[in-house]
Amino acid sequence: MASVKFWCLSVMNKCVALAALALSASFACASSLDTLETFLKSTKSGRADFTQVVTSPVKAGQSGVRSKTSTGQFSFVRPTRFRFDYVKPFPQVIVADGQTLWLYDADLEQVTARKQAQALGSTPAALVATAVDLSALQKEFTLDAQSDADGLQWVQATPKNRESTIQSVRMGLRADGAQVSLGKLEIFDAMGQRSVLSFERFEVNPANLGAAQFNFVAPKGVSVIRP
Repeated sequence: MASVKFWCLSVMNKCVALAALALSASFACASSLDTLETFLKSTKSGRADFTQVVTSPVKAGQSGVRSKTSTGQFSFVRPTRFRFDYVKPFPQVIVADGQTLWLYDADLEQVTARKQAQALGSTPAALVATAVDLSALQKEFTLDAQSDADGLQWVQATPKNRESTIQSVRMGLRADGAQVSLGKLEIFDAMGQRSVLSFERFEVNPANLGAAQFNFVAPKGVSVIRP
């Protein structure tokens, strides 16, 4: 009889432990989605330095993994403006001014200009800089909260558009009291390429960041392509 009681208690303890784990997991999921909602609603603008590491999939006959590292500055003002200024190893600028998405390649002396509304959609920029709340984001992405890691709260976003050029994006958010900043962005594209952007010195709602800083004028002598 004592052994039966011991077995029952053991089963009950396991059930309680499993329930606690499930409950803590649900709290973690709710927490990371809540953090993302706070980021979208309260972080109206931001500015940070970034390091980007792009890793290409290993091809047949290729030895080792090939990766490229770039550095620069990133800034945005919701809901229509953002800017990437790549500094190393090659200068490049990507600017969304609210109407047009500009891509300037200094080495090629070429600017590509596309209508912003058509160019964004299910892109990482929509996750970070243009969405204003979760409901707006969920029109383009399926959002899944993931376990916290590296001191960040993670959310994975998968585009609903099957023709999207990306497979998924993982956002690592850093909560500091009521302020939420972006710590990392992991992008997996349709070709199997992985791009990781790590953000440092992230400024939340900087006072001196205005719309004028997202204006772009093509340098003289540079060809402008409008696909």
